[in-house]
Amino acid sequence: MAACVASKWSMAVSRSLLGNLSNNNLGSLGKPQNLTSLGYNGLLFQQLRTFIQMRTKLKVVDNSGAKWVRCIQALKGRKGARLGDTIIASVQEAQPRGKVKKGEVVYGVVVRAAMQRGRCDGSEVKFDDNAVVLVNKQGEPIGTRVFGPVPHELRKKKHLKILTLAEHIA
Repeated sequence: MAACVASKWSMAVSRSLLGNLSNNNLGSLGKPQNLTSLGYNGLLFQQLRTFIQMRTKLKVVDNSGAKWVRCIQALKGRKGARLGDTIIASVQEAQPRGKVKKGEVVYGVVVRAAMQRGRCDGSEVKFDDNAVVLVNKQGEPIGTRVFGPVPHELRKKKHLKILTLAEHIA
């Protein structure tokens, strides 16, 4: 009886750790794999997607001069920031002759987030990376170009200037 309870508990833990994978995962030879053979490689494919929160590193997708920023604080939200939300960030890496320098504290608008967001029509949008466009205190972009796709949810958040500068609206 104790062995039966222990095996049920270990299967529940292994399912929750591996994202509810079924036990009939077949390897290249057609044999079922045990969970210990997956090791860390199986967990690397399961990426945890969360809010943009404190200490999250974000890519800058405009020509303001910054390359990477680290989130200091997410404004308007206790859990963190999502698409279209404003954050306060510190510049971690910058180009030599840009408008912003390394170590500056700047405002930014999240334009791409790895966490999925539901839309009104029932579809969901999520991106491969976390990206931000740097803005001033009034919400106007510092750069003059925005690279990569930008979701149309920014229209509801009143970031129309970012949408007009964007290459592609997703």
